Amino acid sequence: MLNGKSILVTGGTGSFGKKFVETILSKYPGIKRLVIYSRDELKQFEMEQDFPKSKCDGIRYFIGDVRDYSRFKRACQGIDIIVHAAALKQVPAAEYNPMEFIKTNILGAQNVIDAALGTDVKIVVALSTDKAAAPINLYGATKLCSDKLFVAANNIRGAKDIRFSVVRYGNVIGSRGSVIPFFMKKRKEGVLPITHPEMTRFNISLEEGIDMVLFAIENAIGSEIFVPKIPSYKLEDVAKAVGPNCKHEIVGIRPGEKMHEEMITETDSYYTIEFGKYYAILPSMEGKVRDNYIKHYNAKPVTPGFKYNSGENTEWLSVEDIRAEIIKHVDSEFKI
Repeated sequence: MLNGKSILVTGGTGSFGKKFVETILSKYPGIKRLVIYSRDELKQFEMEQDFPKSKCDGIRYFIGDVRDYSRFKRACQGIDIIVHAAALKQVPAAEYNPMEFIKTNILGAQNVIDAALGTDVKIVVALSTDKAAAPINLYGATKLCSDKLFVAANNIRGAKDIRFSVVRYGNVIGSRGSVIPFFMKKRKEGVLPITHPEMTRFNISLEEGIDMVLFAIENAIGSEIFVPKIPSYKLEDVAKAVGPNCKHEIVGIRPGEKMHEEMITETDSYYTIEFGKYYAILPSMEGKVRDNYIKHYNAKPVTPGFKYNSGENTEWLSVEDIRAEIIKHVDSEFKI
């Protein structure tokens, strides 16, 4: 699928980017070029130690920011596929520095779109977040705007052979800033701070997120927001899994946090289809066009009024399941 293609990954030195690069180099040794685009030269230097140019033919490290349109467009020369993973993500930081998040997450997204339309890029897949569904914080609002921009970009492509789509998923287990590494560090103190014992979150591995992106690259028509069918966990169960002998300190819900994360709202249900391991939220469109999506994916519409949130999920991780996930995806030597 990707052999002979040139791919650019924005935010390529992040958790997703590094795992994506590892996966692509392993599965598609015939890839023509793989460009790591990010603004942190130290992270690029460190990543190059794992994926050196001398051993990874075609890999390139390109310093730049998605805020800088001319620089990004230069990086897109000769690129077939863009995977857009660059974003500012910390919820509290977004509340304190709103314009910085708007510049990167919204204006940066539009730069990606404009650069793709101005070059010979054929496929763009943008990473979203569960916080973009019915957002209550600025980070989620910027990602919702980003999603809308990528969906709408298909309306202005004209006769150009290009398609834009979005993948939206929940908390990646073990990723930077996520709860499990935080709890693993804090358990040494004997106390784990919990926002609320009933709080829930979705769970997905980096590998599953990458599989979604590859699915979108190969199958997307354009304008879809792909959502995976994944399990939930209770935050309290994560604390029990990581530190069963630790005390739990209830610290309260932080500003901008939800009790339960949502990926498909009730309103979205009227434009949502399901097939295999995924849902897809489609843009508002006429029935005939919608039928093309249903036929393409061999899908069926969800029930009107359906909503998909972590608190009302049908699949859950137990304490034992969470420990197994930690060993598999975070720390193979993890012990309680």
